[in-house]
Amino acid sequence: MGRHARLIVPGIALHVYQRGNNHQDCFRDRNDWVVYRAIMRDLFATRPGALHAYCLMTNHVHLLMTPENMTACALLMRDLAGCYAAYFNRRHCRSGSLWEGRFGSCVVDSARYVLGCYRYIELNPVRAGMARGALDYEWSSARDNCGQTNARLVTPDCEYQALGDSDAVREGAYRRLLDLGDDPLALKDLRQATGSGLPLVGERLKAQLEASGARLERGRPGPRGVKLSD
Repeated sequence: MGRHARLIVPGIALHVYQRGNNHQDCFRDRNDWVVYRAIMRDLFATRPGALHAYCLMTNHVHLLMTPENMTACALLMRDLAGCYAAYFNRRHCRSGSLWEGRFGSCVVDSARYVLGCYRYIELNPVRAGMARGALDYEWSSARDNCGQTNARLVTPDCEYQALGDSDAVREGAYRRLLDLGDDPLALKDLRQATGSGLPLVGERLKAQLEASGARLERGRPGPRGVKLSD
């Protein structure tokens, strides 16, 4: 059976997950994380899309982004994965595939799922026992989104912006959300949706996607992508 086409909605946030081939480590030392983040910074600075959150683990990465058009995510991930793999193979004297085939993704919409995805991504090191708290882990966007650094790598999603009327208020509100830990229901839904490519969206967008013929449940075929009217 052929794989389902990836669902992309321009202007709507997308959770992206990519894992090392055969679960192998794709980051072996500090320089690897530095280089991946530098490539990511350069690509998002010049491509049609915005990065909201990220976490670089030892054998996989999570990104929350908003693509501006139907091809932006696929092209960006192609170049990010390819540029980093070329560097990694040179540095560590290896050859062959670094990444496990196709990256996983799911559309996320509504405050519950967008902010849940922020927390899911940035709390990854805590769940894995790699850090006591999200802000203790250097290779994620948690410090940026809580106002502890000014790396200018991430851009706030509209649901994050709705947390307050100033940067300080938003950063404080978001830090309190991180301190609460994961939303258990959102965590379960995000894991299932990213693995299957199904969207996690509010009722308004869900109705538009259904009307367009997009696949919202397992086993139903859908189009290559959906571009919604205003």
